[in-house]
Amino acid sequence: MADGAMTATFLAVIGGASLLAVTARRLHPSDRLPSLEGWALADRSLGPVWTWLLLGGTIFTAYTFTAVPGLAYGNGAAAFFAVPYTVIVCPIAFVLLSRLWTVARRHGYITVADFVRGRYGSPPLALVVALTGILATMPYLALQLLGIRAVLTAGGVYPQEAAGDAVMVALFAGLAVATYRHGLRAPTVISALKAVAVFVSLTAVCWLVLVRLGGPGAVFEGAARRLGGTDVAHSPLILSPEQQPAYATLALGSALALLMYPHVLTAGFAADSPRTLRKACVALPAWTGLLALFGFLGIAALAAGVKAPRGGAESAVPMLVDQLMPGPLAGLVFGAITVGALVPAAVMSIAAATSFVRNVYVEYFHPTATPKRQVRTAKAVSLTAKVGAVAFVFGLRDQDAINLQLLGGVWILQIFPAVAVGLFTGRLHPRALLAGWGVGMVAGTFMVVREGFSPVVPLGLGPLEIYAGLAALLLNLTVAVAGTAALERLGVARGADLTDLPSRLAVRWRPETEADNP
Repeated sequence: MADGAMTATFLAVIGGASLLAVTARRLHPSDRLPSLEGWALADRSLGPVWTWLLLGGTIFTAYTFTAVPGLAYGNGAAAFFAVPYTVIVCPIAFVLLSRLWTVARRHGYITVADFVRGRYGSPPLALVVALTGILATMPYLALQLLGIRAVLTAGGVYPQEAAGDAVMVALFAGLAVATYRHGLRAPTVISALKAVAVFVSLTAVCWLVLVRLGGPGAVFEGAARRLGGTDVAHSPLILSPEQQPAYATLALGSALALLMYPHVLTAGFAADSPRTLRKACVALPAWTGLLALFGFLGIAALAAGVKAPRGGAESAVPMLVDQLMPGPLAGLVFGAITVGALVPAAVMSIAAATSFVRNVYVEYFHPTATPKRQVRTAKAVSLTAKVGAVAFVFGLRDQDAINLQLLGGVWILQIFPAVAVGLFTGRLHPRALLAGWGVGMVAGTFMVVREGFSPVVPLGLGPLEIYAGLAALLLNLTVAVAGTAALERLGVARGADLTDLPSRLAVRWRPETEADNP
């Protein structure tokens, strides 16, 4: 059971998030008429600090902060692929997000599928990009709830049976109301509390762990013994040569996939200029430092003798916090991780709703929908997405959501050729990109399911393994390039390009103009 001080601190953090959400309308208030751009992108008005807070709060989810240390607790060094993966994201985002923002602002694009529609003049290709993003986002949204439940259960703050479900519903109800009313501004202001709470609580926890367990050396030696090694050098805390291809390809593939998720792109599109985005990307490694410390806490849980439930390694760090920390600090950590789930969950629901409205509802069902009607529809879809996530978590096993999220990462990577490659060259034919997407989706799904929902698959060269998503992406690109050559030889026409981007892989940086800073 949780003590009173822990519960009081936890409730204070959650209450602070609720109060901030109420003030969201004061964040760059707009006197414009209702529009999807205003609701979903905060009128593209966020400055460098708010953009950094929102991007970091969106990318680094609560489930990340529990799953990575859980993987470290159960498997050792392999878990730390998440650290280079989030480092690799930063320079890629520096280039891709700023360039994509410029095109989106110039043409009024709100989703990445809007860009694909304008770049290739292909409604079917834009539709599969939008649907892939929605499909990959929904299990990711459900995982935020699983992260909250794992943390609260380990800390004794989550009541049993129906009472616990009521707590979960109450947490999400407040988020749903704030997001419904204020759109992206709600998670933006909450992200400020998330950053403060997570940075402060994690620094304090790591310091106390080092003091109580005898320093870094003692932590790693103790963890090595728990994992069955004689010392650190002869334990799973060091990567074996056979693990290195899987580690490297997981890091690279995950980095490429992350920037294709609609919620990350939505957070990027809300910036007020490409310069703002580049500043935020330069500062993003500070969030990566947090992730590395969470991974270290997974190692510390091993050293401290924490016994996580079978199949529930993500509970290791919350159990460590509950075991070693005083009540107020434990409540702060649990509150920080819970708020850490609310920010990405809100952005994910907004991104999924916006993609549906722009690229499915307006494109195929109601082309004459007014901006006001689009906003109303997006609000309703966003609310439905949250309700669906809650129902998913209550109705299915936790492993079902995790398995679908593993597939989601493989699926979202298959739109990389149409989006990222399309930013630099329009040479790939939209029909070839569709064929490549189909091959990548089928091959990636088959590989993951065949291996029992493992993200790494045998390379075919002894014991070496690679990330299934990256293998599927290579097949995707091969089909797209070969298909483009064949279609060009046959003289098959392609749609009109409306983006004013260069048609070949040659991009020159240019000084910012007034168009970049409206």
